[in-house]
Amino acid sequence: MLESMGKAAREASYQLATLTTEQKNQVLLTIAGQLEKESAVILAANDDDVAQARANGMGEALLDRLTLTPERLKGIADDVRQVCNLADPVGQIMDGGVLESGLRIERRRVPLGVVGVIYEARPNVTVDVASLCLKTGNAVILRGGKETCKTNAATVGVIQNALKLHGLPAGAVQAIDNPDRQLVAEMLKMDRYIDMLIPRGGAGLHKLCREQSTIPVITGGIGVCHLYVDDTMDTEVALDIIVNAKKQRPSACNSLETLLIDKNIAEIFLPAFCQRMAEEGITLHADTNIIDAVRTFLPEVVAVKAADYDDEWLSLDLNVKYVDSLAQAVSHIREHGTQHSDGILTRSLKNASNFVDLVDSSAVYVNASTRFTDGGQFGLGAEVAVSTQKLHARGPMGLEALTTYKWVAWGDDTLRR
Repeated sequence: MLESMGKAAREASYQLATLTTEQKNQVLLTIAGQLEKESAVILAANDDDVAQARANGMGEALLDRLTLTPERLKGIADDVRQVCNLADPVGQIMDGGVLESGLRIERRRVPLGVVGVIYEARPNVTVDVASLCLKTGNAVILRGGKETCKTNAATVGVIQNALKLHGLPAGAVQAIDNPDRQLVAEMLKMDRYIDMLIPRGGAGLHKLCREQSTIPVITGGIGVCHLYVDDTMDTEVALDIIVNAKKQRPSACNSLETLLIDKNIAEIFLPAFCQRMAEEGITLHADTNIIDAVRTFLPEVVAVKAADYDDEWLSLDLNVKYVDSLAQAVSHIREHGTQHSDGILTRSLKNASNFVDLVDSSAVYVNASTRFTDGGQFGLGAEVAVSTQKLHARGPMGLEALTTYKWVAWGDDTLRR
């Protein structure tokens, strides 16, 4: 099965690479319209997936990721339309010039070819990835988790029907609908057909792909995100940012997991912080150096476990710790962060600049919520993933991250001397 899918994707990629920007945009607009037209089919399939996942004991955070609503599906369709408005990087001349030999040489952006994506309970990924791949002339093979099986099948069916309306092969967007985990192991060896592999899931999936894939892998998306409140920050403003970073969508990979509080601001900051956390329903997991102080204002505080600093809560839980300085905050982030999204809340330009220089994350924030690490929020349209590595893409991966380049040399019957 995978062999035939790989061949179909490779053949489709050749056709997609020849499409003009206008042709690709027309396909995307049709997909967006069909997603809304067939919303009842997709939502019914999603209801079945959610019911099965709940019966299997899936946690609330993952259920939230899995669930589609009419509003969310409308938002997904609008994201596809937004991709139409983005500049098409394919064919862009990156640089070049005329050499001494007389050759006119240029470096031109081209599609990767075939992209493979492995993900879990995230049905929106199906459409996000498909739209970005189509915009950049790439075919895609999707392998969602068993939790999203029916939703993905319905969604991919709608996309493939839209492709056919434009005379394009269904092989341009395919999904592996068999939940057998052995197929993941086989997919990791499809280097003959897949040019780049993107896992979107937990640490175990990323480790499996890094260790077993014969295809270049882009890893990321695991967000142990931090905010550091220094001793110059306004308390009320800081609290609003903290609540947004933690509560706006706690199941997202860019939600806040650990708050680092400068000890010099404790007397002013801590009472208001504890009161606000209680009002917002956020459970605090406190370090030994702050737990007694927190208990004065919030008796329900929980002692943090060492492992909590290295994992995502994906819920209304927040680690909290005192630090003595910016340097100590940076040290904690370097030890426990995942190079996803980390920020400083400050009124000191010097502290902000030092933090930005010292924290090596794919997204670093000054006086802003970490929830902005997202392709749409960064102006990239829908994203394929958030890469926390350094090659070949970093941070939210939009259109350019789905391209490579080729050298094109123009001669006038030119010979090498």
